[in-house]
Amino acid sequence: MNLPHPPAPGRLLLPSSWPEARHVRAALRTETVGGALLLGAALLALLWANSPWHESYLALRDLKVGIPALHLELSLGHWAADGLLAIFFLVAGIELKHEFVAGDLSDRAKAVVPIAAAIGGVALPAGLYAVSVTVLGADATALRGWAIPTATDIAFALAVLALIGTHLPSALRAFLLTLAVVDDLIAITIIAIFYSTDVAPVPLVLALVPLGVFAWMLRRRMTQPLVLAALALLTWYLVHSSGVHATVAGVLLGLSVPMSRQDHAIADRLDHVLRPLSAGLAVPAFAFFAAGVRVVGDGLTAALRDPVAIGIIVGLVLGKAFGVFGGTWAVARFTKAELDEGLSWGDVFGLACLSGLGFTVSLLIGELAFGIGSERDDHVKVAVLLGSLIAAALAAAILRRRNEHYREIEAREDEEREIGSADNG
Repeated sequence: MNLPHPPAPGRLLLPSSWPEARHVRAALRTETVGGALLLGAALLALLWANSPWHESYLALRDLKVGIPALHLELSLGHWAADGLLAIFFLVAGIELKHEFVAGDLSDRAKAVVPIAAAIGGVALPAGLYAVSVTVLGADATALRGWAIPTATDIAFALAVLALIGTHLPSALRAFLLTLAVVDDLIAITIIAIFYSTDVAPVPLVLALVPLGVFAWMLRRRMTQPLVLAALALLTWYLVHSSGVHATVAGVLLGLSVPMSRQDHAIADRLDHVLRPLSAGLAVPAFAFFAAGVRVVGDGLTAALRDPVAIGIIVGLVLGKAFGVFGGTWAVARFTKAELDEGLSWGDVFGLACLSGLGFTVSLLIGELAFGIGSERDDHVKVAVLLGSLIAAALAAAILRRRNEHYREIEAREDEEREIGSADNG
Protein backbone atom coordinates (compact mmCIF):
# COMPACT_ATOMS: atom_id res chain seq x y z
CA MET A 1 0.00 0.00 0.00
CA ASN A 2 1.40 3.42 -1.02
CA LEU A 3 0.86 5.86 1.84
CA PRO A 4 1.03 9.64 1.45
CA HIS A 5 4.08 11.12 3.14
CA PRO A 6 5.35 14.63 3.88
CA PRO A 7 6.65 16.35 0.75
CA ALA A 8 10.36 16.48 0.13
CA PRO A 9 11.82 19.62 -1.45
CA GLY A 10 12.70 19.37 -5.12
CA ARG A 11 10.63 16.23 -5.74
CA LEU A 12 8.19 15.59 -8.60
CA LEU A 13 5.02 13.44 -8.51
CA LEU A 14 4.75 13.26 -4.73
CA PRO A 15 1.83 11.39 -3.15
CA SER A 16 -1.08 13.61 -2.11
CA SER A 17 -2.09 14.59 1.42
CA TRP A 18 -4.54 12.32 3.25
CA PRO A 19 -7.70 14.36 2.43
CA GLU A 20 -6.67 14.76 -1.18
CA ALA A 21 -5.74 11.09 -1.42
CA ARG A 22 -9.24 10.12 -0.24
CA HIS A 23 -10.80 12.45 -2.80
CA VAL A 24 -8.61 11.04 -5.56
CA ARG A 25 -9.45 7.42 -4.64
CA ALA A 26 -13.18 8.17 -4.71
CA ALA A 27 -12.92 9.88 -8.10
CA LEU A 28 -10.77 7.10 -9.52
CA ARG A 29 -13.25 4.40 -8.46
CA THR A 30 -16.14 6.14 -10.23
CA GLU A 31 -14.16 7.03 -13.34
CA THR A 32 -12.75 3.50 -13.65
CA VAL A 33 -16.24 1.99 -13.59
CA GLY A 34 -17.37 4.69 -15.99
CA GLY A 35 -14.50 3.79 -18.29
CA ALA A 36 -15.70 0.21 -18.46
CA LEU A 37 -19.22 1.40 -19.33
CA LEU A 38 -17.78 3.78 -21.93
CA LEU A 39 -15.85 0.95 -23.58
CA GLY A 40 -18.95 -1.25 -23.56
CA ALA A 41 -21.10 1.49 -25.14
CA ALA A 42 -18.50 2.21 -27.81
CA LEU A 43 -18.13 -1.48 -28.63
CA LEU A 44 -21.91 -1.89 -28.90
CA ALA A 45 -22.08 1.09 -31.27
CA LEU A 46 -19.28 -0.32 -33.44
CA LEU A 47 -20.91 -3.74 -33.63
CA TRP A 48 -24.30 -2.28 -34.48
CA ALA A 49 -22.91 0.17 -37.06
CA ASN A 50 -21.06 -2.66 -38.82
CA SER A 51 -23.93 -5.16 -38.71
CA PRO A 52 -26.59 -5.81 -41.37
CA TRP A 53 -28.85 -3.53 -39.28
CA HIS A 54 -26.52 -0.52 -39.47
CA GLU A 55 -29.20 1.69 -41.00
CA SER A 56 -31.31 1.35 -37.86
CA TYR A 57 -28.36 2.65 -35.81
CA LEU A 58 -28.11 5.74 -38.04
CA ALA A 59 -31.88 6.22 -37.84
CA LEU A 60 -31.74 6.12 -34.04
CA ARG A 61 -28.77 8.51 -33.89
CA ASP A 62 -30.48 10.98 -36.24
CA LEU A 63 -33.96 10.73 -34.69
CA LYS A 64 -35.07 14.25 -33.77
CA VAL A 65 -36.88 14.96 -30.51
CA GLY A 66 -37.46 18.09 -28.48
CA ILE A 67 -39.45 21.31 -28.41
CA PRO A 68 -39.51 23.05 -31.81
CA ALA A 69 -40.99 26.25 -30.33
CA LEU A 70 -37.81 26.68 -28.26
CA HIS A 71 -35.54 25.71 -31.18
CA LEU A 72 -34.63 22.56 -29.27
CA GLU A 73 -35.59 19.89 -31.79
CA LEU A 74 -32.28 18.04 -31.90
CA SER A 75 -31.22 14.58 -33.00
CA LEU A 76 -30.40 12.06 -30.27
CA GLY A 77 -26.75 12.37 -31.29
CA HIS A 78 -26.88 16.12 -30.76
CA TRP A 79 -28.71 15.71 -27.43
CA ALA A 80 -25.93 13.40 -26.25
CA ALA A 81 -23.20 15.84 -27.35
CA ASP A 82 -24.87 19.13 -26.35
CA GLY A 83 -27.03 17.97 -23.44
CA LEU A 84 -25.69 14.93 -21.64
CA LEU A 85 -22.05 15.98 -22.00
CA ALA A 86 -22.93 19.18 -20.14
CA ILE A 87 -23.24 16.95 -17.05
CA PHE A 88 -19.76 15.59 -17.73
CA PHE A 89 -18.37 19.14 -17.99
CA LEU A 90 -20.28 20.22 -14.86
CA VAL A 91 -18.45 17.51 -12.94
CA ALA A 92 -15.23 18.60 -14.65
CA GLY A 93 -15.89 22.17 -13.48
CA ILE A 94 -16.37 21.05 -9.88
CA GLU A 95 -13.23 18.90 -10.06
CA LEU A 96 -11.29 21.77 -11.61
CA LYS A 97 -12.30 24.16 -8.84
CA HIS A 98 -11.51 21.55 -6.19
CA GLU A 99 -8.02 21.07 -7.61
CA PHE A 100 -7.29 24.80 -7.67
CA VAL A 101 -8.82 25.50 -4.24
CA ALA A 102 -8.05 22.41 -2.14
CA GLY A 103 -6.18 19.94 -4.35
CA ASP A 104 -2.71 19.57 -5.79
CA LEU A 105 -3.13 22.56 -8.11
CA SER A 106 -3.50 24.85 -5.09
CA ASP A 107 0.17 24.14 -4.30
CA ARG A 108 2.28 25.97 -6.87
CA ALA A 109 5.18 23.57 -6.40
CA LYS A 110 2.92 20.60 -7.21
CA ALA A 111 0.82 22.39 -9.81
CA VAL A 112 3.69 23.24 -12.14
CA VAL A 113 4.23 19.59 -13.16
CA PRO A 114 0.70 18.66 -14.38
CA ILE A 115 0.26 22.12 -15.91
CA ALA A 116 3.51 21.86 -17.86
CA ALA A 117 2.69 18.28 -18.86
CA ALA A 118 -0.82 19.24 -20.00
CA ILE A 119 0.43 22.21 -22.03
CA GLY A 120 3.02 20.00 -23.72
CA GLY A 121 0.33 17.37 -24.27
CA VAL A 122 -1.82 19.91 -26.12
CA ALA A 123 0.76 21.93 -28.04
CA LEU A 124 2.74 19.06 -29.57
CA PRO A 125 -0.26 17.00 -30.80
CA ALA A 126 -1.81 20.12 -32.33
CA GLY A 127 1.48 20.99 -34.02
CA LEU A 128 2.06 17.47 -35.33
CA TYR A 129 -1.51 17.34 -36.64
CA ALA A 130 -1.07 20.63 -38.53
CA VAL A 131 2.27 19.52 -39.98
CA SER A 132 0.90 16.10 -40.96
CA VAL A 133 -2.18 17.36 -42.82
CA THR A 134 -0.12 20.06 -44.55
CA VAL A 135 2.64 17.70 -45.67
CA LEU A 136 0.06 15.16 -46.89
CA GLY A 137 -1.64 17.82 -49.02
CA ALA A 138 -5.00 18.05 -47.25
CA ASP A 139 -7.48 20.78 -48.17
CA ALA A 140 -7.70 23.91 -46.04
CA THR A 141 -10.74 22.67 -44.10
CA ALA A 142 -8.64 19.87 -42.58
CA LEU A 143 -6.97 22.38 -40.25
CA ARG A 144 -10.30 22.79 -38.46
CA GLY A 145 -9.51 19.54 -36.66
CA TRP A 146 -6.23 20.70 -35.11
CA ALA A 147 -7.59 20.27 -31.55
CA ILE A 148 -8.92 16.72 -32.00
CA PRO A 149 -5.77 14.89 -30.79
CA THR A 150 -5.16 17.23 -27.84
CA ALA A 151 -7.60 15.70 -25.32
CA THR A 152 -7.22 12.86 -22.82
CA ASP A 153 -10.21 10.72 -21.86
CA ILE A 154 -9.70 10.16 -18.14
CA ALA A 155 -12.36 7.43 -17.83
CA PHE A 156 -10.89 5.47 -20.75
CA ALA A 157 -7.33 5.93 -19.46
CA LEU A 158 -8.19 4.91 -15.90
CA ALA A 159 -10.05 1.83 -17.11
CA VAL A 160 -6.90 0.72 -18.96
CA LEU A 161 -4.68 1.64 -16.01
CA ALA A 162 -6.88 -0.41 -13.66
CA LEU A 163 -6.25 -3.48 -15.82
CA ILE A 164 -2.49 -3.13 -16.16
CA GLY A 165 -1.40 -1.12 -13.12
CA THR A 166 -2.47 -2.99 -10.02
CA HIS A 167 0.84 -2.33 -8.23
CA LEU A 168 1.85 1.03 -9.67
CA PRO A 169 2.46 3.82 -7.12
CA SER A 170 -0.61 5.84 -6.20
CA ALA A 171 1.24 9.04 -7.13
CA LEU A 172 1.02 8.04 -10.81
CA ARG A 173 -2.76 7.64 -10.68
CA ALA A 174 -3.11 10.97 -8.87
CA PHE A 175 -0.86 12.61 -11.47
CA LEU A 176 -2.97 11.21 -14.31
CA LEU A 177 -6.17 12.54 -12.71
CA THR A 178 -4.69 16.01 -12.11
CA LEU A 179 -3.24 16.07 -15.62
CA ALA A 180 -6.67 15.23 -17.04
CA VAL A 181 -8.27 18.06 -15.03
CA VAL A 182 -5.87 20.62 -16.55
CA ASP A 183 -6.34 18.96 -19.93
CA ASP A 184 -10.13 19.41 -19.56
CA LEU A 185 -9.65 23.11 -18.74
CA ILE A 186 -7.64 23.61 -21.92
CA ALA A 187 -10.18 21.61 -23.95
CA ILE A 188 -13.06 23.68 -22.55
CA THR A 189 -11.24 26.88 -23.45
CA ILE A 190 -10.54 25.61 -26.97
CA ILE A 191 -14.19 24.64 -27.51
CA ALA A 192 -15.48 27.98 -26.19
CA ILE A 193 -13.09 30.09 -28.28
CA PHE A 194 -12.52 28.15 -31.48
CA TYR A 195 -15.64 26.01 -31.91
CA SER A 196 -18.43 28.43 -31.04
CA THR A 197 -20.07 30.06 -34.07
CA ASP A 198 -22.40 33.00 -34.62
CA VAL A 199 -22.36 33.96 -30.96
CA ALA A 200 -25.41 35.96 -29.84
CA PRO A 201 -24.41 38.15 -26.87
CA VAL A 202 -27.91 38.73 -25.43
CA PRO A 203 -28.68 35.08 -24.44
CA LEU A 204 -25.11 34.72 -23.20
CA VAL A 205 -25.49 37.72 -20.90
CA LEU A 206 -28.94 36.55 -19.78
CA ALA A 207 -27.40 33.18 -18.82
CA LEU A 208 -25.53 35.00 -16.05
CA VAL A 209 -28.83 35.56 -14.20
CA PRO A 210 -29.79 31.90 -13.50
CA LEU A 211 -26.10 31.11 -13.10
CA GLY A 212 -25.80 33.81 -10.43
CA VAL A 213 -28.94 32.62 -8.62
CA PHE A 214 -27.62 29.04 -8.74
CA ALA A 215 -24.34 30.13 -7.12
CA TRP A 216 -26.12 32.35 -4.56
CA MET A 217 -28.41 29.52 -3.46
CA LEU A 218 -25.49 27.16 -2.94
CA ARG A 219 -23.57 29.77 -0.95
CA ARG A 220 -26.65 30.10 1.26
CA ARG A 221 -26.77 26.29 1.49
CA MET A 222 -30.18 26.25 -0.19
CA THR A 223 -30.03 22.89 -1.94
CA GLN A 224 -33.56 22.25 -3.18
CA PRO A 225 -32.88 19.82 -6.06
CA LEU A 226 -35.77 20.85 -8.33
CA VAL A 227 -34.97 24.57 -8.09
CA LEU A 228 -31.25 24.02 -8.69
CA ALA A 229 -32.01 21.71 -11.62
CA ALA A 230 -34.35 24.32 -13.15
CA LEU A 231 -31.71 27.03 -12.84
CA ALA A 232 -29.07 24.76 -14.34
CA LEU A 233 -31.34 23.86 -17.27
CA LEU A 234 -32.16 27.53 -17.91
CA THR A 235 -28.45 28.39 -17.88
CA TRP A 236 -27.79 25.55 -20.31
CA TYR A 237 -30.62 26.65 -22.62
CA LEU A 238 -29.44 30.27 -22.77
CA VAL A 239 -25.82 29.30 -23.43
CA HIS A 240 -27.01 26.86 -26.11
CA SER A 241 -29.12 29.61 -27.68
CA SER A 242 -26.15 32.00 -27.70
CA GLY A 243 -24.12 29.86 -30.11
CA VAL A 244 -21.48 28.99 -27.51
CA HIS A 245 -21.27 25.22 -27.21
CA ALA A 246 -23.71 24.17 -24.51
CA THR A 247 -21.18 22.08 -22.59
CA VAL A 248 -19.55 25.37 -21.54
CA ALA A 249 -22.66 25.95 -19.41
CA GLY A 250 -21.78 22.82 -17.43
CA VAL A 251 -18.31 24.16 -16.70
CA LEU A 252 -19.64 27.55 -15.60
CA LEU A 253 -22.13 25.86 -13.26
CA GLY A 254 -19.37 23.67 -11.81
CA LEU A 255 -17.03 26.62 -11.26
CA SER A 256 -19.82 28.55 -9.51
CA VAL A 257 -20.12 25.95 -6.75
CA PRO A 258 -18.80 27.54 -3.51
CA MET A 259 -15.68 25.95 -2.07
CA SER A 260 -12.80 26.74 0.24
CA ARG A 261 -9.87 24.72 1.49
CA GLN A 262 -11.61 24.24 4.83
CA ASP A 263 -15.18 23.76 3.57
CA HIS A 264 -16.10 21.95 0.39
CA ALA A 265 -19.08 19.97 1.70
CA ILE A 266 -21.53 21.38 -0.89
CA ALA A 267 -19.14 20.60 -3.73
CA ASP A 268 -18.53 17.09 -2.41
CA ARG A 269 -22.27 16.47 -2.14
CA LEU A 270 -22.91 17.62 -5.72
CA ASP A 271 -19.95 15.63 -6.97
CA HIS A 272 -21.23 12.54 -5.15
CA VAL A 273 -24.61 12.89 -6.89
CA LEU A 274 -23.45 13.96 -10.34
CA ARG A 275 -20.25 11.99 -10.95
CA PRO A 276 -22.02 8.58 -11.15
CA LEU A 277 -24.61 10.17 -13.47
CA SER A 278 -21.83 11.52 -15.66
CA ALA A 279 -19.69 8.38 -15.69
CA GLY A 280 -22.61 5.94 -15.75
CA LEU A 281 -24.98 7.63 -18.20
CA ALA A 282 -23.81 10.83 -19.90
CA VAL A 283 -20.43 9.70 -21.20
CA PRO A 284 -21.47 6.15 -22.20
CA ALA A 285 -24.54 7.55 -24.02
CA PHE A 286 -22.36 10.03 -25.90
CA ALA A 287 -19.89 7.24 -26.72
CA PHE A 288 -22.72 5.09 -28.04
CA PHE A 289 -23.94 7.76 -30.45
CA ALA A 290 -20.47 9.05 -31.38
CA ALA A 291 -18.47 5.84 -31.88
CA GLY A 292 -20.72 4.07 -34.38
CA VAL A 293 -18.69 4.17 -37.60
CA ARG A 294 -18.55 1.60 -40.39
CA VAL A 295 -15.13 0.04 -40.85
CA VAL A 296 -16.25 -2.93 -42.94
CA GLY A 297 -15.90 -2.72 -46.69
CA ASP A 298 -13.75 0.27 -47.58
CA GLY A 299 -14.60 2.25 -44.42
CA LEU A 300 -11.22 1.69 -42.80
CA THR A 301 -9.12 2.19 -45.93
CA ALA A 302 -11.08 5.32 -46.91
CA ALA A 303 -10.43 6.81 -43.48
CA LEU A 304 -6.71 6.04 -43.59
CA ARG A 305 -6.43 7.74 -46.98
CA ASP A 306 -7.60 10.99 -45.38
CA PRO A 307 -4.71 13.17 -44.08
CA VAL A 308 -6.99 14.21 -41.20
CA ALA A 309 -7.04 10.63 -39.88
CA ILE A 310 -3.26 10.31 -40.18
CA GLY A 311 -2.79 13.62 -38.37
CA ILE A 312 -5.05 12.51 -35.53
CA ILE A 313 -3.25 9.19 -35.08
CA VAL A 314 0.17 10.89 -35.13
CA GLY A 315 -1.05 13.49 -32.64
CA LEU A 316 -2.57 10.98 -30.21
CA VAL A 317 0.22 8.42 -30.33
CA LEU A 318 3.36 10.55 -30.68
CA GLY A 319 2.19 14.04 -29.78
CA LYS A 320 0.56 13.19 -26.47
CA ALA A 321 3.32 10.80 -25.38
CA PHE A 322 6.25 13.11 -26.09
CA GLY A 323 4.31 16.28 -25.21
CA VAL A 324 3.33 15.11 -21.72
CA PHE A 325 6.70 13.47 -21.10
CA GLY A 326 8.55 16.51 -22.44
CA GLY A 327 6.59 18.92 -20.27
CA THR A 328 7.35 16.86 -17.16
CA TRP A 329 11.03 16.47 -18.10
CA ALA A 330 11.32 20.22 -18.73
CA VAL A 331 10.21 20.96 -15.17
CA ALA A 332 12.88 18.60 -13.85
CA ARG A 333 15.51 19.98 -16.22
CA PHE A 334 14.98 23.67 -15.58
CA THR A 335 14.08 23.58 -11.89
CA LYS A 336 16.63 20.89 -10.94
CA ALA A 337 13.80 18.93 -9.30
CA GLU A 338 13.93 15.14 -9.26
CA LEU A 339 11.31 12.42 -9.42
CA ASP A 340 10.01 11.21 -6.09
CA GLU A 341 12.00 8.33 -4.66
CA GLY A 342 10.93 4.99 -6.12
CA LEU A 343 9.62 6.37 -9.42
CA SER A 344 11.39 6.27 -12.77
CA TRP A 345 11.15 8.16 -16.04
CA GLY A 346 9.86 4.94 -17.55
CA ASP A 347 6.78 5.31 -15.32
CA VAL A 348 6.28 8.85 -16.59
CA PHE A 349 6.65 7.86 -20.25
CA GLY A 350 4.20 4.98 -19.84
CA LEU A 351 1.69 7.36 -18.29
CA ALA A 352 2.37 9.88 -21.08
CA CYS A 353 1.55 7.20 -23.66
CA LEU A 354 -1.67 6.49 -21.77
CA SER A 355 -2.66 10.15 -22.13
CA GLY A 356 -3.05 9.46 -25.87
CA LEU A 357 -6.43 7.83 -25.17
CA GLY A 358 -8.46 10.77 -26.42
CA PHE A 359 -11.90 9.31 -26.84
CA THR A 360 -14.79 11.46 -25.54
CA VAL A 361 -13.59 15.05 -25.99
CA SER A 362 -11.69 14.17 -29.19
CA LEU A 363 -14.88 12.80 -30.75
CA LEU A 364 -16.80 15.87 -29.56
CA ILE A 365 -14.28 18.26 -31.15
CA GLY A 366 -14.37 16.18 -34.33
CA GLU A 367 -18.14 16.62 -34.52
CA LEU A 368 -17.80 20.36 -33.90
CA ALA A 369 -15.06 20.68 -36.53
CA PHE A 370 -16.63 18.67 -39.35
CA GLY A 371 -20.28 18.06 -38.44
CA ILE A 372 -22.07 15.01 -37.02
CA GLY A 373 -22.53 12.29 -39.62
CA SER A 374 -20.27 13.88 -42.26
CA GLU A 375 -17.82 11.71 -44.19
CA ARG A 376 -14.84 13.39 -42.53
CA ASP A 377 -16.44 12.96 -39.11
CA ASP A 378 -16.51 9.22 -39.79
CA HIS A 379 -12.80 9.38 -40.62
CA VAL A 380 -12.22 11.21 -37.34
CA LYS A 381 -13.97 8.43 -35.43
CA VAL A 382 -11.85 5.74 -37.06
CA ALA A 383 -8.67 7.70 -36.36
CA VAL A 384 -9.56 8.42 -32.72
CA LEU A 385 -10.36 4.74 -32.13
CA LEU A 386 -7.17 3.53 -33.82
CA GLY A 387 -4.98 6.17 -32.21
CA SER A 388 -6.40 5.45 -28.77
CA LEU A 389 -5.93 1.70 -29.21
CA ILE A 390 -2.31 2.15 -30.33
CA ALA A 391 -1.64 4.50 -27.40
CA ALA A 392 -3.23 2.00 -25.00
CA ALA A 393 -1.11 -0.84 -26.40
CA LEU A 394 2.11 1.16 -26.04
CA ALA A 395 1.21 2.22 -22.51
CA ALA A 396 0.33 -1.37 -21.59
CA ALA A 397 3.64 -2.68 -22.92
CA ILE A 398 5.57 -0.16 -20.79
CA LEU A 399 3.46 -0.08 -17.65
CA ARG A 400 3.05 -3.86 -17.43
CA ARG A 401 6.81 -4.17 -17.04
CA ARG A 402 6.84 -1.38 -14.47
CA ASN A 403 3.88 -2.96 -12.69
CA GLU A 404 5.77 -6.25 -12.44
CA HIS A 405 8.77 -4.36 -11.04
CA TYR A 406 6.66 -2.80 -8.28
CA ARG A 407 4.91 -6.11 -7.61
CA GLU A 408 8.29 -7.75 -6.96
CA ILE A 409 9.30 -4.90 -4.65
CA GLU A 410 6.09 -5.28 -2.64
CA ALA A 411 6.60 -9.05 -2.47
CA ARG A 412 10.13 -8.59 -1.12
CA GLU A 413 8.92 -6.03 1.43
CA ASP A 414 6.15 -8.38 2.59
CA GLU A 415 8.66 -11.21 2.91
CA GLU A 416 11.03 -9.02 4.93
CA ARG A 417 8.20 -7.99 7.24
CA GLU A 418 7.21 -11.60 7.80
CA ILE A 419 10.82 -12.53 8.63
CA GLY A 420 11.05 -9.54 10.98
CA SER A 421 7.81 -10.52 12.71
CA ALA A 422 9.05 -14.11 13.12
CA ASP A 423 12.35 -12.91 14.60
CA ASN A 424 10.57 -10.61 17.04
CA GLY A 425 8.26 -13.46 18.02
